[in-house]
Amino acid sequence: MLNALLLVFAAVAVAGIGVLLTGMLGAEALFLCALLALIPLAICFLGVRWVDRWDPEPRGALAFAFLWGAGMSVAVTLLAGPTVTAMLTVALDGTAPDVVGAVFQAPLVEEVAKGLGVLVLMFSRRSHFDGPVDGIVYAGTVGAGFAFTENILYFGSAIAGPADLGGLLAVFVMRGLFSPFAHVMFTAALGFVLGMAVVKDRSPGRLIGAFAVGLVPAIAGHMLWNGGLVVLFTDFFEFYFLLQLPLFIAFILGVLWLRRAERKLTFQRLTDYAQAGWLTAEEVGLIASPRGRIQGLGWAGAIGARPLMKHFISSGTRLGFVRQRLLAGHGSPMDAEHETQLLNDLTATRELMFAAAAARRV
Repeated sequence: MLNALLLVFAAVAVAGIGVLLTGMLGAEALFLCALLALIPLAICFLGVRWVDRWDPEPRGALAFAFLWGAGMSVAVTLLAGPTVTAMLTVALDGTAPDVVGAVFQAPLVEEVAKGLGVLVLMFSRRSHFDGPVDGIVYAGTVGAGFAFTENILYFGSAIAGPADLGGLLAVFVMRGLFSPFAHVMFTAALGFVLGMAVVKDRSPGRLIGAFAVGLVPAIAGHMLWNGGLVVLFTDFFEFYFLLQLPLFIAFILGVLWLRRAERKLTFQRLTDYAQAGWLTAEEVGLIASPRGRIQGLGWAGAIGARPLMKHFISSGTRLGFVRQRLLAGHGSPMDAEHETQLLNDLTATRELMFAAAAARRV
């Protein structure tokens, strides 16, 4: 019920932003800008989906993350931005207004606004927020939603300004093609910190503290990104190849390492159940390795049981994370119940697949 209400709340926020954008840009310009913004959004979604392949998050949770980013975080930014700008202008007396806005105000307000959505997900989807990869997926989806709406605003400004179609194309290439993952990476830094905190300690106080800590790299990365051309570089391509591209490569390498650690954890924890007789060694390999999953799905597809095999793999992967929480001492009574449910679910699904195989041989 709570998750449904949160989803509705986020959707209403997006609708409100849509009405605001229609008034600012006009319906035709909004439609054109939204179409253009769908291209970098699709790129971001493909990237997030790649990160999320091992243990896919619930679609409802991802929908909330996107809607929060596209709606609520934009609303918070628009409402709080002027006040924060005024405060920073006084505190940074003598600093150029464009530096105050781009380098200080935008990173501070936007990362807090986006991060609040990740914080809500961490508490409302506790059973599906297992570690740093989950944090990156949820945070990256929030960032993708925010970038979608922000791109519409930037594209709309290019249309409304004195620049011709070439100006709009330049903005689209720089924002939509050269750096579509910028907001995804900033917010993912927060998601990573929250995910690490969840693994170690799930107490609310510690998680709130982790949220504050996670904002530091998110805001700092955003400041560095926005301030590069203002403070450090004068040429865009020099800025892109010396700062933006290396940061993106480092981000990808970090995600690859985390995904490998996730697979290793799945294998280790499911091996515990194999030793106890709940799973066979072959089933552990099937669930906990990419090759095993491909082979298992191929076998199941041949007997018309592919959906059952996908469910078997999903339940087994979830079981590994539940087991890890229980072993680490962070599990709850609900986790113990969930462990029993998943074990029974695996047993029942296995029997259904064997029945399907037997029926195919008859």
